[in-house]
Amino acid sequence: MFDTLTERLARVVKTLRGEARLTEDNIADAMREVRMALLEADVALPVVRDFTARVKEKALGEEVIGSLTPGQALVGVVHRELTALMGGETASLDLNVAPPAIILMAGLQGSGKTTTAGKLAKLLKERLRKKPLLVSCDVYRPAAIDQLKTLAQQVGVDFFPSQPGQQPVEIARAAVDHARRHYNDVVIVDTAGRLAIDEAMMKEIAALHEALAPTETLFVVDAMQGQDAVNVAKAFNETLPLTGVVLTKLDGDARGGAALSVRHVTGKPIKFAGVGEKLDGLEPFHPERMASRILGMGDILSLVEEARKGVDEREAKRLAEKLKKGKGFDLEDFRNQIVQMKKMGGLSSLIDKLPAQFAQAAAKSPQAMDDRALNRIEGIINSMTPLERAKPEIIKASRKRRIAAGAGVPVQEVNRLLNQFEQMQKVMKQMQKGGLQKMMRSMKGLLPGLR
Repeated sequence: MFDTLTERLARVVKTLRGEARLTEDNIADAMREVRMALLEADVALPVVRDFTARVKEKALGEEVIGSLTPGQALVGVVHRELTALMGGETASLDLNVAPPAIILMAGLQGSGKTTTAGKLAKLLKERLRKKPLLVSCDVYRPAAIDQLKTLAQQVGVDFFPSQPGQQPVEIARAAVDHARRHYNDVVIVDTAGRLAIDEAMMKEIAALHEALAPTETLFVVDAMQGQDAVNVAKAFNETLPLTGVVLTKLDGDARGGAALSVRHVTGKPIKFAGVGEKLDGLEPFHPERMASRILGMGDILSLVEEARKGVDEREAKRLAEKLKKGKGFDLEDFRNQIVQMKKMGGLSSLIDKLPAQFAQAAAKSPQAMDDRALNRIEGIINSMTPLERAKPEIIKASRKRRIAAGAGVPVQEVNRLLNQFEQMQKVMKQMQKGGLQKMMRSMKGLLPGLR
């Protein structure tokens, strides 16, 4: 989402590379570029003015010390100010109340409110060991109640039924009463959205807030809305005492200005970011990490967290023991690695969190693969027999034709996979022999950009 902004800011640093120190003149030139980069990213004009003024003020007083170049010093200032712009510190949900804690979801239709309610229920259940109850007060949108019911079933949490003819306040009160009697410690209330802000909608959600007195009132906003997201945020913030913001579709290809504007406009912290359609695609929002990603520094901490969640430790130990005993890395092991990578959000999600130079090298690599390529490889391996996965060398012409037909790919794809796998096996053998230097030399061919 922030690719263009990242590229523009990288250019600013390059222009300062030849400078000996930060001066008022070169900072003014750099700030002009930063201002243009932010406006192109659809950041609201008042936010841009305030941000660039603060960066200029801080940069003028910044000492360029040690081995830091003026460009690096400016990046340090921009990173700190971007972090502050998005809230400074990570803000978590406040559920420290007598149960049930009530979370009210607010936002326009199409912002991803209902899906976010399902994702949040999954997160609360799996990470915080809560027993959430989902309830829909959207009695206007066709199938809204059914959609939330389906999400509740997929996530494995309780759902309180409601009917289109009921009053939203009555539904919500009945759901809270049900939660008390059935020991649900969190009630997530999905409210009705409209295609645009209107008075009836605002009155209804204000009445719901008054009746429920929720612990958390989360404003769900589509990060791809751009400038319009700011106006919507203002309207909701004036009607409701919001406690936090959830940005959805943060993995989209829009310019991402909402992520930088909405915190400044509402004064409320961004608590979660929605990425992808899958129900585990809701992440706590970390301003500092997001600032690092915007500046092309990557987000290694989030990458490590994803690895911890996605990696099956027993499977990893089994593979390590197998390699230690001298047994080869086979296609079954390769398939298992692909499955684990998909659990971590897929290849695109991992590359997105890498520092810019590594992400660009991965994208430009002739062997670069996307998530579709991984799915294709998994399909090819699934079309093989257990014996073929264990002994790929037995796969000759007739077997290749059968595997290709089973996976729905040309025979050339099967040949390509077997060739790539043969190279991987050579690398694994180097690892077994302990020849780390040899292994690194071998990998240069597989991973361009490795030195």
